[in-house]
Amino acid sequence: MTRSTPARPEDRLIVALDLPTVEAAREMVVRLDGTVSFYKLGLWLIFAPGFDRLVEELVAKGNRVFLDAKMYDIGETVKQGVARAAERGVTFVTVHGDHDIVRTAVEGKRGSDLQILAITILTSMDDAGAAELGYMRPVKDLIRDRVAMCTSFGCDGIIASPHDVPDIRTMPDNENLLVVTPGVRLAGGTLDDHKRVGTPGQAITAGADYLVVGRPIVQAADPAAMAARIIADIGSAASPR
Repeated sequence: MTRSTPARPEDRLIVALDLPTVEAAREMVVRLDGTVSFYKLGLWLIFAPGFDRLVEELVAKGNRVFLDAKMYDIGETVKQGVARAAERGVTFVTVHGDHDIVRTAVEGKRGSDLQILAITILTSMDDAGAAELGYMRPVKDLIRDRVAMCTSFGCDGIIASPHDVPDIRTMPDNENLLVVTPGVRLAGGTLDDHKRVGTPGQAITAGADYLVVGRPIVQAADPAAMAARIIADIGSAASPR
């Protein structure tokens, strides 16, 4: 699939509905209506009562859904999980960036418009954290290897922190690879769990296609106003100089 970056800045913002209940997520969608139309649903909600209905409602109302399932299992299980996600009409689904997982995920989505996003290294991890898990190489090198592997298997995109995007965009043969970037914070904002962060403008200028922002928006006093600020930063960075 050819990489397609939305022309409108508001379509490049994905709001993570990191909230404790489906009802709270539903209320947030109402508050953001008219400002945001792309939502990430992850582990905050996947096991909550009513989650399936929420997915159906979002898709039926014309919103796009990013299912952040972070699939990590044997190949056939991932393949079938991806196939079920495709049946739900979601736009993106995440899998971990291991060799067999990415290969079978790409097989599982065939014939659908679903796009597979591989997780390279979580934005909460730095070199010290990688070493604790037994990786004897810097995070930067691990990411480069996984990006190359994802490209070779025809994966649609990757998850990458603002810090990592510039290096990824210098790699060969990734012009069709979407880069979806969490760990985005306005200047002066809190880092929360992220260790490799950047502003919306920095991420877009570096080559990110989509930005994922959760708590800075959903925990704001005025979520729509905060989303609008981030969209304005995206637009300023994306405008031709």
